[in-house]
Amino acid sequence: MSTHSRRAHWDDADHPPISLTAALAAGADGAAPDPGEDPNLAAYAEADARGPEPLPDWLVIDDGALDHDRGLVKTGKEADVRLVERIAPDGRRCLLAAKVYRSSEHRMFHRDAGYLEGRRVRRSREMRAMTTRTEFGRSLIAGRWVGAEMSALSLLWSAGLPVPYPVQLDGDRLLLEFLGEPDGTAAPRLAQLRPDRATLAALWSDLYASLAQLAEAGYAHGDLSAYNLLVHHERVWLIDLPQIVDIVGNPQGPAFLARDVANVGTWFAARGLPIDPLAVTEALLSLALATPGSTPGSRAGGEPHW
Repeated sequence: MSTHSRRAHWDDADHPPISLTAALAAGADGAAPDPGEDPNLAAYAEADARGPEPLPDWLVIDDGALDHDRGLVKTGKEADVRLVERIAPDGRRCLLAAKVYRSSEHRMFHRDAGYLEGRRVRRSREMRAMTTRTEFGRSLIAGRWVGAEMSALSLLWSAGLPVPYPVQLDGDRLLLEFLGEPDGTAAPRLAQLRPDRATLAALWSDLYASLAQLAEAGYAHGDLSAYNLLVHHERVWLIDLPQIVDIVGNPQGPAFLARDVANVGTWFAARGLPIDPLAVTEALLSLALATPGSTPGSRAGGEPHW
């Protein structure tokens, strides 16, 4: 499909994507950034976790590289996403998306229990604390949620799925490949587009291929909607994956899969492309159950470290 035929339009009710120019003109609170604010040392080698190899050619990991905050990209219930420009001492640079999770007191993962089913926790004391939502348990959940997204993205990126490359994890801050243009314009969410019918069909075909590959690996997104899918370079990208669900290992796995399909199917159907959610769910579930392997995690080349 040509770029012209796959052209999509902004919905006037939505906000346009952030650009680097706009980010430089306004800080996180809409005020001019402080020119004297010191950037953060990238400290790639000292990160809590780093992305899988082979490293992408565009990534800057040099000693002495600095991360410059270029403004807020998106705010959400569980995390904020900020635009970061990483500059090496020799002048090479790359753009990253910094996803900063909120503290356990301010997060709103109200369905933690359902997502956590089927995820192995070695210590029964920790599992009890998470189940009863003690202060210790909430802090464990918060930490596991951040690590789960890093692990899931590493697993899926290595498997060839369209997800942003996970660069590094530093505490509650996850640095990811920035999906957007070199000038800092972020890729739009699927929900922000007004595609014509040909573009709509191409987008669904691309998304279904990814969902099928995800199901063959044994997983469902778990919270899929048109708001956590990005369209970049004529591809649909999966984002926001801390709650990835083991379809077989989690007793609610098939229900999460069905909800994912219903959410995106409703969006496509409302724009003129009828989707049969039941048939799609059955097809994806068959893929998950038919793939050889002792567990869904082993089929994907290793279970994420929740």
